[in-house]
Order: sequence, then structure tokens, then C-alpha cells
Amino acid sequence: MNAPSSFSLAGRTIAVTGANTGIGQGIAVAIARAGGAVIGFGRSSMDETAALVEAFGVRFTSLQCDLRDHAAAAGLLDDAWTTLGAIDGLVNNAGIIRREDAAAFTEVDWDDVMDINLKSAFFLSQAFGRRLIAENRPGRIVNIASMLSFQGGIRVVSYTASKHGILGVTRLLANEWAGKAINVNAIAPGYIVTNNTEALRADAERSASILARIPAGRWGEPEDIGDAAVFLLAPASKYMHGAVIPVDGGWLAR
Repeated sequence: MNAPSSFSLAGRTIAVTGANTGIGQGIAVAIARAGGAVIGFGRSSMDETAALVEAFGVRFTSLQCDLRDHAAAAGLLDDAWTTLGAIDGLVNNAGIIRREDAAAFTEVDWDDVMDINLKSAFFLSQAFGRRLIAENRPGRIVNIASMLSFQGGIRVVSYTASKHGILGVTRLLANEWAGKAINVNAIAPGYIVTNNTEALRADAERSASILARIPAGRWGEPEDIGDAAVFLLAPASKYMHGAVIPVDGGWLAR
């Protein structure tokens, strides 16, 4: 009898925030392809993602919530654990972006982005980590960082700050929880075809300049990130803690 693949998620349940579209949907579908069940957290309808996931013969559970309400989101995760069974992994993917010159950037746009991109990721991870620690269970957390975790960018000050913060939180949680068999790592997507990059792709000059720097010569697709997430959620990456994997078509190598 062959041993199960170290890249399989069969029998595991993974929670994914922002699973309705884009990178979150790509991650959910990749998890399903690897045999894992998916719990989607988010405000918008996830019917399309549910259909794509269930086509692989695994369960998809949609949990509607406003991730800015951190206590409610954490409570929903606890409820899901109680009703659906233990959750094996958490992918903090949900994110928004606001574009404006730094000199004109508003406090509202700062707070809105930080609340979703950074604060919700930490407090949902905290709720998940508490359950794992209380039950002495191993688990996986994958945070979605960005090229702007390493670079400054332009006109996206709160997004850049939030994505730098995601790397810091990833490393801190890895330091505290690695000894408890909880792996906390991150993926830094390059320029991916999503709603967040629509404005860039619509700007012919900016899009051309971005593509000129990408050795792969194309924008990334959500499934490119999904497959990397499966690796970090699967047994294959059991000795990885506090790592960040760029999936960028070679952008950082240029």
C-alpha cells in the first residue's frame, strides 16, 4: 500500500478568508483539488467558489461575516470548530487597497485597510491558535503578504504598511508557536489578475512597465498562489516556520 502524498490535504479542513474571488478563490480551489474541505469567511457571496470546490467532491461551508468585526469573526471560527469539527489550517487572504497620494491620504482609508489586511489576520490567527493550543493539536497558518512587504510602492501607503506588518506578525507567531507544532508562514504574491490590480491593468503604460520587469512575461493567476498555499498547508512543509515564499514570476529577482 502506497503512503499518502505529503502534498495531500485529504481529511483536512482549511478556513480561507476572502474566498469569494481572486486569490482567495484560487486558494480554495487548490485546497479542494488536494482533497481538503474548505470553510470560506467573508462578506460577499461565495456561491461560485462553493460550486468550484464541491466539483472535487469535498465540502465547502460559507460563513458570512464582516472581518472588521474581529470579535465576531473569531466567534464564528469557534462556532465552526464546534459544529463542523477541528480546523486544520487558516489562510488569511482577505485584503483591500486604497490608492491616493501620501500627502492626501485620509485616516479613514488608513484604518479601513489596516483593519482588514492586518488586524483581522492577527486576531483570527489568535483565535485559531488558542483552539489549537488548548487541544494540543498541530495546525497551519498561511498569511498572504505582497511584493509591497519588501518594497514601498506608490500611492498605497496603508496597503504597504499592512503588508510589511503581515511579515512581522508571521515571524512573531512562528517564533512563539513553532514549538507547539503550529506552522506560520506567508506567501508574497507578485502581480496577480485580481480585483485589487484592476486599476493597474487598465493603465496601459503602468501595466506595460510592470510586465517589462517580470521575467515570466505575464501577470500571475490566482491558481499560481493556490498551489503554493497547498504546499504550506500540507505535510511537505512541516519544517517551515516564519518563511515567506514569493510567487512573483521572478519580479524580485530582476
